[in-house]
Amino acid sequence: MSTEIKNLEPQAMWRNFADLNAVPRPSKKEERVIQFMLDFGKKLGLETIKDEIGNVIIKKPATPGMENRKTVLLQSHLDMVHQKNADTDFDFNSQGIDMFVEGDFVRAKGTTLGADNGIGVASIMAILESKDIEHPAIEALFTIDEETGMTGALGLKGGLLKADIMLNLDTEDDRELTIGCAGGVDITAIGSYQSEAVSGNAKGYKLSVKGLTGGHSGMDIHLGRGNANKLMNRLLFEGSEEFGLRIGAIDGGSLRNAIPRESFALLSVPENMAADFHEFIVEMAEILKNEYATTDPNLAVTLEETEAPAQVLPLDFQSKLLRAIYACANGIYRMDSNIAGLVQTSNNLARVLVKDGTYSLQCLTRSSVDSEKMDLAQAIQSAFELAGAKVDFKGSYPGWTPRPGSSIVKLMSELYREMYKEEPHVNACHAGLECGIVGGNYPEMEMISFGPNITGAHSPDEKVQISSVQKYWNFLLETLKRIPA
Repeated sequence: MSTEIKNLEPQAMWRNFADLNAVPRPSKKEERVIQFMLDFGKKLGLETIKDEIGNVIIKKPATPGMENRKTVLLQSHLDMVHQKNADTDFDFNSQGIDMFVEGDFVRAKGTTLGADNGIGVASIMAILESKDIEHPAIEALFTIDEETGMTGALGLKGGLLKADIMLNLDTEDDRELTIGCAGGVDITAIGSYQSEAVSGNAKGYKLSVKGLTGGHSGMDIHLGRGNANKLMNRLLFEGSEEFGLRIGAIDGGSLRNAIPRESFALLSVPENMAADFHEFIVEMAEILKNEYATTDPNLAVTLEETEAPAQVLPLDFQSKLLRAIYACANGIYRMDSNIAGLVQTSNNLARVLVKDGTYSLQCLTRSSVDSEKMDLAQAIQSAFELAGAKVDFKGSYPGWTPRPGSSIVKLMSELYREMYKEEPHVNACHAGLECGIVGGNYPEMEMISFGPNITGAHSPDEKVQISSVQKYWNFLLETLKRIPA
């Protein structure tokens, strides 16, 4: 694997990507990758700093003749989203990513690849260690925990950086120059219930919703892909209303920033309703496959007979919980009225866990309008509180306001036209980028974000296009040459 990847062009970047992907780097567990970056910077003899929260900063002087140019901040995040297929045996805490080449793409075997944002990190590493790439003075900022709260960027203090221009290498379409993004807030609803035994004769089942496409809860939210938590709730609600279904446990979704691909429930159904319930699930499986045939062609709903759960949710609480999940907004809430095709506000019902007398529901609400973000969050809060949950908001971060007239936007737009004989897509995105947060402490710093083609981010279908990486790499190097004084 390593040899195959490291022989791709540009070799310096792919070599660093392979080395980086050998280091486990889940969000909030970045100790090993932080040390990896500290060792990398010190080995090069460059000024290398770890700030109070764990971000790594490496500074490199300008190459000869470029000393009078503006200082550039190159920025990417160290952590990666950990998602795997249910049938993949893989431990993200101890194993490096198993990569392979498939045509014009690099992908991983049954897991996320980490191209988001490992390609950006590897690009910066290649520039820092280079002896023949022309560039102005560089400050490299490697942030932590971008994927689950942006705590690295939020904890970055003013005064550490002197750069005039920030190049964020964390977007996923090589035609785009991103100049704005959405903010977000994490919503967590928790509570407890008193389990009870099922009375009468009952059959036990494991209900599964799986095979959904999933994806990035910001960049892919407009694609209308199925949310496993919402589809499972739809089945459980109707099963409860029509067939006396009782819930023993629910386990759906995983990470806040990933559209849920799988959900599983343990349940019981009165014996005299079991045949009708089974027929209902078969019918609903076909209905859902038809509804999501385009976006989620591998959707599968299965019902497996198993031992009936010994304890289930009380009927009154079960009814309230299912109704609260039904009421929870999911997907697009509002489109931007000024920028065609841009999602303004959305929510991802990311996690539903109900088991052993406790429950937890997790969402990530995004918006480029902070007041609307909090309005939607409060609507979701209200639905869960009506079911008796305690609701907390955490990890709120601001959006990034576009500055289309900035000099770096003009420079890179003109350079793109010169190099590729077409117009770049200068736009804002619905994902969360760290630019707005960094800009809070460095308001005079001009910012732009770009990157190669990465598809399926935040899912095991993630892959990065090799030819696009080459295009992006050449564009990055030419940009560094053109930075003005």
